[in-house]
Amino acid sequence: MKNFFIPVIVLLLIITACSNNAEQKTQEHPHSSEIPQTHADSLMADVMEGHDVGMGKMGKIGAMQKKVQEVLDSIAKLPSKAKAAAEPFKVKMEVVLQDLKSARAGMEKWMDEFNMDSAVNNMEQRIKYLADEKLRVSKVKEDILSSLQKADSLLKVKI
Repeated sequence: MKNFFIPVIVLLLIITACSNNAEQKTQEHPHSSEIPQTHADSLMADVMEGHDVGMGKMGKIGAMQKKVQEVLDSIAKLPSKAKAAAEPFKVKMEVVLQDLKSARAGMEKWMDEFNMDSAVNNMEQRIKYLADEKLRVSKVKEDILSSLQKADSLLKVKI
């Protein structure tokens, strides 16, 4: 009887592992199952890739804003002499905080304004719209990545 259950358990483990792997691939690349058929499809895939990268960093944007604000709050509590010495660093931190806020606002604005179904019945207009949106979301994505990189670098500086 034991000999019967061992192969069944192994088979169930293999099936479970394979189905989990397929689910993971779908979650990692939710738009990859759709192979672009047209230029508009390719543009939409590019737009969605920009969106996915940007949205994937929104949690980190919030965490970085919090860290930067904590540093600024700490500087504000320093004695006047130390506060004066930290002023150049404080200015840089304020700029980075504003960059992070702008990056978040840029993503939120882009998402509010993006119309996935724009001009679906007019391919020429749709291609133009998606090409423009690809540029816009690329800028948003770059702003997010850049502000995170600047914040990360600045938070590593010892004052």
